[in-house]
Amino acid sequence: MRQGGDEGSAADASRDAQDARTDLTRMDPAHAAAGHGHGPAGRAGFWGLVVGAAGVVFGDIGTSPLYAFREAARVGMESGLDARASVIGVLSLILWALMVVVTLKYVFILLRADNNGEGGILSLMALAQRAVGHSRSGAIVVLGMLGAALFYGDAIISPAISVLSAVEGLKLVTPALDHAVPQIASAILAALFLVQSRGTATVARLFGPVMILWFALLAAGGLYHILDDPGVFAALDPRYGVDFIIHNGFVSLAILGAVFLAVTGAEALYADLGHFGAGPIRFTWFVALPALALNYLGQGALVLSHPEKLANPFFLLFPDWALMPMVLMATLATIIAGQAVITGAFSLSRQAIQLGLLPRLEIRYTSETTSGQIYLPRINYLLLAGVLLAVALFRNSGDLAAAYGVAVTGTMVVTTLLAFIVIWKSWKRPAWLAAAAMLPFLAIDSTFLFANLLKALHGGLFPIIVAALIMTMMLTWRRGARIVLEKTRKAEMPINELVDILSRSNPHRVRGTAVFLTSDPDFAPAALLHNVKHNKVLHEKNVMLTVITEDRPRVPDSERVSIEPLRDGFSRVTMSFGYAETPNVPRGLAIARSQGWRFDIMSTSFFVSRRSLRIGAAPRMPLWQSKMFVFLARNASDATDFFQIPTGRVVEVGTQVTL
Repeated sequence: MRQGGDEGSAADASRDAQDARTDLTRMDPAHAAAGHGHGPAGRAGFWGLVVGAAGVVFGDIGTSPLYAFREAARVGMESGLDARASVIGVLSLILWALMVVVTLKYVFILLRADNNGEGGILSLMALAQRAVGHSRSGAIVVLGMLGAALFYGDAIISPAISVLSAVEGLKLVTPALDHAVPQIASAILAALFLVQSRGTATVARLFGPVMILWFALLAAGGLYHILDDPGVFAALDPRYGVDFIIHNGFVSLAILGAVFLAVTGAEALYADLGHFGAGPIRFTWFVALPALALNYLGQGALVLSHPEKLANPFFLLFPDWALMPMVLMATLATIIAGQAVITGAFSLSRQAIQLGLLPRLEIRYTSETTSGQIYLPRINYLLLAGVLLAVALFRNSGDLAAAYGVAVTGTMVVTTLLAFIVIWKSWKRPAWLAAAAMLPFLAIDSTFLFANLLKALHGGLFPIIVAALIMTMMLTWRRGARIVLEKTRKAEMPINELVDILSRSNPHRVRGTAVFLTSDPDFAPAALLHNVKHNKVLHEKNVMLTVITEDRPRVPDSERVSIEPLRDGFSRVTMSFGYAETPNVPRGLAIARSQGWRFDIMSTSFFVSRRSLRIGAAPRMPLWQSKMFVFLARNASDATDFFQIPTGRVVEVGTQVTL
């Protein structure tokens, strides 16, 4: 995808990228440390990433015991099913969902589907897109946008339901606080989002030890009650779960919708791959999984021996003296749970910007060693607004549970479809083998999705509406950017033709270098044409600079810059960046200088086209869509800041484009 200094930079003028390389030296430092950390330094880095992964990646799935078993078992008992069969069946479904969906699909398969260290649904989309070719990837792009839009819905609901479920434990300590639960949860969530600017590494250092203690308490609470009814171990046999579904018809679908709450953090696990690497994430999962299993078994044994404790089986696992400390620990853990999807949303947003699905937004790097750790202020505050809206609308975790499942199951279905294409086309496995690997997961994910869609009228519409809005915004941005690109092409001329004209007219030349940002190096950019027309001068050296976003997350410096001399002081420079990188033009020019291109930054001027968009009498998009595109374009980050060009060296040339 080519980028320049205008709204058309996100247009669909992409080219096939080079095959991704897998040299670890080109990967994210976190990924390299995770997979190949040898020696003391490597081991220290690995263990640091393990603690960080515990604090960020597993916060979501680690707090699912607060509400997953309670909601699923409640459905069964309220439907008049046999209490024992219901508890054992629900436990079996939860435990095997953790084993099959999280362990097999995400930990063993999808963590291998990294795009040079980056994970998440848009990385998967980029892999699939490259494998089939851009000309045939329209459906893949739509799938990627749908999955990304649903993930944003997850990123809004996950912090809300986690924190609400923890704060609701206060009702057991002080029932008078029941009415204040939404307000307390909102204050905690606001504080969580306000600390995001400190960066993932800082948050991970704070949260990692807390989550390790949390998993230890999960295991201890479960062990404390697991022998209340040893028959609970029957849930380890998957036949109980299958039999429960077969013999309970429509009710079992409603229960499956609640069972899915136990695996809701799996998608964030994959999205956060670029922050910590596959090795630390896998290791931490095999610490977290036994703790989760013991806690669920303990809750089941408690309810089998004391059915009245189904109202809040998690907190009632602990003795009265430990109740208040556990409420405080649960609150800390659920604050951390929100971190998993927040950092995943940051990674997803940067990828979406670079792939042309969203307008340019400010991206701040928060780590000197791990490039995947970033902070996007606008995304952070938009997520905060959505989370606070969700708390205000639903007010309790039980009602939010219906909305939560729809967002996550939808994303998982899309992930499975894209993974099938990657295994088949990118990994070059036979189609039957790719189908054998992914169709069982697709069947499971689709069943969970259908079960959650049954709750559409009871809160499930919320993530659907959020996803629809984000999907509409992405489609509008792509379509509008394409229209802008087509319009500007009509006002431009081929660069070779312009050079011929200028060689005959011989305009006055001034000392220095002029760098013109353009999305297509074959055409003279509007800024160059305006400079010649109005100022009637040319610089000694004139560079047509095009920034390209490739389908791999990072581009090594050896392949960063391509220089093509033209004639009469003109040249074309192409600068390549990965979709997980933020373009840095000065750094690229420094690399070009090392390749023999001589220039002095102090005598170099950068010319950037600033497009003013106006809606015409007969716009090519519906009026509402045209207004949305203009709004997005006006709120995009300035090209100068986005490309990190020194502001004192920039000349902006304004042009008007009618949509």
